[in-house]
Amino acid sequence: MTVLEQPGSYRPAPPPAWQPRTDPAPLLPEAEPLRVLGTPAAGGLDPVLLGRMYGELVRGRRYNAQATALTRQGRLAVYPASTGQEACQVAAALALEPQDWLFPSYRDTLAAVARGLDPVDALTLLRGDWHTGYDPHEHRVAPLCTPLATQLPHAVGLAHAARLKGDDVVALALVGDGGTSEGDFHEALNFAAVWRAPVVFLVQNNGFAISVPLAKQTAAPSLAHKAVGYGMPGRLVDGNDVAAVHQVLTEAVRHARNGGGPTLVEAVTYRMDAHTNADDATRYRSDAEVEAWRAHDPIALLERELTGRGLLDEAGIREAREAAERMAADLRERMNRDPVLDPMELFTHVYAEQTAQLREQAAQLRAELAAAGEPSPACREDDGPQEGRRR
Repeated sequence: MTVLEQPGSYRPAPPPAWQPRTDPAPLLPEAEPLRVLGTPAAGGLDPVLLGRMYGELVRGRRYNAQATALTRQGRLAVYPASTGQEACQVAAALALEPQDWLFPSYRDTLAAVARGLDPVDALTLLRGDWHTGYDPHEHRVAPLCTPLATQLPHAVGLAHAARLKGDDVVALALVGDGGTSEGDFHEALNFAAVWRAPVVFLVQNNGFAISVPLAKQTAAPSLAHKAVGYGMPGRLVDGNDVAAVHQVLTEAVRHARNGGGPTLVEAVTYRMDAHTNADDATRYRSDAEVEAWRAHDPIALLERELTGRGLLDEAGIREAREAAERMAADLRERMNRDPVLDPMELFTHVYAEQTAQLREQAAQLRAELAAAGEPSPACREDDGPQEGRRR
């Protein structure tokens, strides 16, 4: 149908309140990833914070190496190393206030440890012991999430609930580039933007969803550009520049805390190791590609900055490495202890009140254990909810 209008007879009215924002200019990310280290802007950085970042990066690199070794020794079922991505993990943890929440993926053990989690507890899920080896509410760290991107809607829900209650809480959710191909990612961004939830999404773009390169996942100019379609700002940052990642995340957290709503941050980084110990990365990427990224190692970048500014010397480097070795030794010693497992804990923390089917299954298992001469006195007769027991 064609509508003919007389010149001068119609004047567009202001858009109604329900019309979404249409101007993408304030939301578009930078053309190039933001960098701080090695630029004049680095001169204004807090030396104490930089020193802490350096220590965490060195500890994180050693943690990755030790956890990978434990996997080869059979002490872990699997370990997805974040070697090369330590800057994203450390910056995410340090950008939050104590009352804020971190929502990690399965590769984000370093972020949880930098947040204050016990290094052994961060590996409990990957060990095949408990589903989560820590109290999420105590540490404000959600359970390490193996299903792709499912932690993102959870982060939005918590952030939205906190805003409704008037709590000063921001949620920071981490996800890989592969997770952006999941429906949960898009649903989370849409809900967060519509509700203006105080949540920050950090996409660690390490180039591959296991073996699938980013070019086969999206045709967008960057993953940060996806923010525009949902009505939130998108930021693009060098994911190996820990100072730049921290700056962008700190600004996004402040923006969310002040009622500005969510932000999508894409950190361009690279995982040096394979996807997990079960992956053969040589089948889909070359050694030359990996070596090219080693020249942009996040630890080397920060070490060069600190030594160039006279904030780090050989003694400081040695001290950081020795502290990391002490952590690794403690991790080895504690992970090499065989855990005391109770099969009846299969029925613990499932429901507040056990279902009839679970009670029947628990009784059957108890009878089988008794017949085998392995009673389970640790579990109450009703197999109801119990206080968490650490072994």
